[in-house]
Amino acid sequence: MKQNITISKMISSDWDRVREIFIEGIQTANATFRTEAPNWEDWDQGHLNICRFVAKLDGEVVGWVALSPVSTMVAYSGVVEVSIYIASVAAGKGVGSQLLQQVIESSEQNKIWTIQALIFPENIASINLHKKFGFGVVGTRKQMGRLNGVWRDVVLLERRSDIVGVE
Repeated sequence: MKQNITISKMISSDWDRVREIFIEGIQTANATFRTEAPNWEDWDQGHLNICRFVAKLDGEVVGWVALSPVSTMVAYSGVVEVSIYIASVAAGKGVGSQLLQQVIESSEQNKIWTIQALIFPENIASINLHKKFGFGVVGTRKQMGRLNGVWRDVVLLERRSDIVGVE
């Protein structure tokens, strides 16, 4: 049976499943420094209202992507950080590619010129996904933070738009 992936704007009623996928990422210890998923209100406040999407595979949410501002300074208004999480049941099915493509297109429509990602070096699949969509490695930030008492590095990647902020 063919599986259909659809991308749609994230709405608050998607939160329970989005949170479950976030928790799955937390449990890998290679997706985030967080050790607990936030509640809807805290998550909502920390992410832009634009450029939030979910991927549904045969009608069930199996992935999500959202953007967060990197600064409140006006000069950085077009610079964001991307978060993307894919449920393990959907790994390797193209969900991440479709979500990242959608958020890139939407970000450019919303005058965002740079998307950055901070990824644990062990998360090779995520690094490769971002590279596939034009993210370049800026460098490795050494001992960026502790996770479960262990210092962790993160790879900083960024994608500069070819159509926004080029003047």
